[in-house]
Amino acid sequence: MKYQTKQKSVLLLEDGTIFYGHAAGLKGTATGEVCFNTGMTGYQEIFTDPSYTGQMMLTTNAHIGNYGVHKDEVESDGIKITGLICKDFNDNNSRPDSTMSLQAYFEQEGLVAICDVDTRALVRYVRDKGAMNAIISSENLDIDSLKALLAKVPSMDGLELSSTVSTKEAYTFGDENATYKVAVLDLGVKKNILRCLSDRGCFLKVFPMHSSMEDMLAWNPDSFFLSNGPGDPSAMPKVIAEVAKILNVGLPIFGICLGHQMIGLSSGLTTYKMHNGHRGINHPVLNIETGKGEVTSQNHGFAISMDSLEGHENIVLTHKNLNDNTVEGIRLKDRSCFSVQYHPESSPGPHDSRYLFDQFINNIKAHKN
Repeated sequence: MKYQTKQKSVLLLEDGTIFYGHAAGLKGTATGEVCFNTGMTGYQEIFTDPSYTGQMMLTTNAHIGNYGVHKDEVESDGIKITGLICKDFNDNNSRPDSTMSLQAYFEQEGLVAICDVDTRALVRYVRDKGAMNAIISSENLDIDSLKALLAKVPSMDGLELSSTVSTKEAYTFGDENATYKVAVLDLGVKKNILRCLSDRGCFLKVFPMHSSMEDMLAWNPDSFFLSNGPGDPSAMPKVIAEVAKILNVGLPIFGICLGHQMIGLSSGLTTYKMHNGHRGINHPVLNIETGKGEVTSQNHGFAISMDSLEGHENIVLTHKNLNDNTVEGIRLKDRSCFSVQYHPESSPGPHDSRYLFDQFINNIKAHKN
């Protein structure tokens, strides 16, 4: 089935707002929290990012699918978004080494999409009203029945999702003869994060999210890495308690995104659900400690509360967002531990923040010496 058949499709927001378009991808019905990403490239990495689990992606770039799909441009074992909302869905692409079209990829992965939507109007609406659940369907256009289905979709607020994407069994990644051993707590890790660590001389063992500190320490790692992932960080009390134990081991620690929030929560900070989150590859961040600005890749709907940093003399704010002054990075004074809210591996880019992996390696070197 090709979307050019112009089969009618509908998008219903939880507040009752309706947008119409045409079917793309797999014919069917899908639900999730609608969020928008402002990136002009990297749609395949976005679709396969485990941090987007439970979310319906609204792309602000007008053209989606124009460079097809490539087997190496994935962040996990498959598509993680629950559905796609876009303007122009391109079933034909001229990229010489593309593996398949986006339409074929969606059919293979079972992803429902809607195109020919006024995405500019929808983005403005979500920006003003905030992120909310939505349902899209190309098989059922009855609004009342869709409302009934949508009413059963849980809110992202208070929803734990990491367990749906974390590895079930521990596995290794990289060269076992590498210089450093890094224990990775998998909360929904992206493949390019593992590659960035491996490329810097690290042998990794990736542990399931409910692994104990003792299990990870038994591998005799030189450091710990806490990964990105989906869902509400405050809905993970067992992981927060385990991260608190990891912080007391004394080994270097680096956290990204959800891992950053786990470090914050285990240190007494609080998190909150953002109005519509940060998602894109052009978010400006200030490194407070160096005074330098970074253009960053971001994907998060929750953040550490800036107010909760007050009174915590052991926690230093290292990075802040220049659009809204939200927390983008912290460092613990009394141990070798730092974290950032954004995604420094940033594939396909920008690469302004990859120095953070080098900083982590330097911390490991210093500790071993």
